[in-house]
Amino acid sequence: MNDPQEAVTMNVFWGLLMAAAGMFMLVGGTTKSDLIVYRLLVARSQLLWGEGVHRVYQVSGLILVALGVLWAAGFLWT
Repeated sequence: MNDPQEAVTMNVFWGLLMAAAGMFMLVGGTTKSDLIVYRLLVARSQLLWGEGVHRVYQVSGLILVALGVLWAAGFLWT
């Protein structure tokens, strides 16, 4: 990756992808989604977090969204 423009494009791509994953976790935790992927994640996490598993997904999703936006904007990991 010698081209600086390519590095910026990849930072935006990965940052937005990270923010999208965080948004999935945030929305899934808020609505207690019945999507298969979310139910599989919750089933594994519930062993550790118990009934607070949805709150954990909300908080971690919010953190991922924030970090993803900062990465895409070029403030982190450039």
